[in-house]
Amino acid sequence: MLWEAIKLALRTIRRNVLRSILTLLGIVIGVASVIALVTLGEGTTTKVTADLAKLGSNMLIIRTGGNAPGPPQANEGRSFTSRDVDALRAGVQNVRGISPSANKQVNTVYGANADNVTVTGAEPVFFTVQDWSFAQGGPFTDAEARGGDAACVVGETVRREILAKDDVLGETLRVGTMPCRIVGVLAAKGQSAFGSDQDQVIVMPLRTFHRRIAGNTRISTIAISTNTADDMAPAQAAIAEILRDTRRVARGAEDNFSVRDMTQLASTLSSTSGVMTGLLSAVAAVSLLVGGIGIMNIMLVSVAERTREIGIRLAIGALGSQVLTQFLVEAVVLCLLGGLIGIALGLGLARLGATLLDVPYNVDLGTVLMSFGFSGLIGLVFGFFPARRAAQLDPIEALRHE
Repeated sequence: MLWEAIKLALRTIRRNVLRSILTLLGIVIGVASVIALVTLGEGTTTKVTADLAKLGSNMLIIRTGGNAPGPPQANEGRSFTSRDVDALRAGVQNVRGISPSANKQVNTVYGANADNVTVTGAEPVFFTVQDWSFAQGGPFTDAEARGGDAACVVGETVRREILAKDDVLGETLRVGTMPCRIVGVLAAKGQSAFGSDQDQVIVMPLRTFHRRIAGNTRISTIAISTNTADDMAPAQAAIAEILRDTRRVARGAEDNFSVRDMTQLASTLSSTSGVMTGLLSAVAAVSLLVGGIGIMNIMLVSVAERTREIGIRLAIGALGSQVLTQFLVEAVVLCLLGGLIGIALGLGLARLGATLLDVPYNVDLGTVLMSFGFSGLIGLVFGFFPARRAAQLDPIEALRHE
């Protein structure tokens, strides 16, 4: 009985191909939009999490300025000092490393190539804290850092675009007015979660940076990497207590520094991405309801067109339940076809979007199955009223219908 109803439904759809296509268009668009948006949202969340992981594991970032949104304040009165760093090294336990650093955009020249590059002054432990690995060479030594030597480590973008050669160890790069000997090339990390190129960087000893590049002894950032994730909360509390003391923050006054947990930041960004994906998917799902209304409308038209056919079936002994099943199955089959086409279109759009946005192509099977099931439910709900109307037709009146 059910199989006969399905075959009849498919025959009716084939008989009115154009009308059927236009009818299921709303379902197709709705399903495709939901699948594409959810897939791209999952990919974006994965990429953000991975990008933040590249910044370092179990890492706390301490910057000057309060916790207000926006860039940190970097005026001299709020800059960190070596006294702050020494106090943190003495007071914070269970850490892999504590790395003070300062940054400045500097014009960098090699031969005929030149560009503005972010130059970072740091200590050798910087590479451990930031989880940097090396494509060539290695970090500058503790002796070079203490002596303020002109040794530097370059990022992959600097090697590719400014040096423009494969083997660059021992080459001399002019950073500002200072010649700097290259001792290492960092492995590529790519774009950060905030859109900046992490590989367009030059790292040199902090003492060299202060003397030859910055002309001052300011420290704008202190990065601390703990041994385990469980050590982060105690370390964060200890950092706040130590810095409030060394920076003489009055009791009850707001901190003039901020301590950011990269794990919490990753969780916040992932949560935000999930909320946005959910909202966009909800908007896209509205087209499924619009498609359902279209299904109801076309089924009502179909009942009106086939009134005489329904009357004949009822007159020769068909039950009202059989007529109801026939039209209900027709609506469900139409919606499920729209769901299948929408799934194929949505996955294709998601693949294209993932390629263009450079995010992972993460297909959520649950979302695909839910969209397919929901399209069938739309057919069931919006097809019931026209099917019930067909089943309740009076055979005599239906046979008289022209």
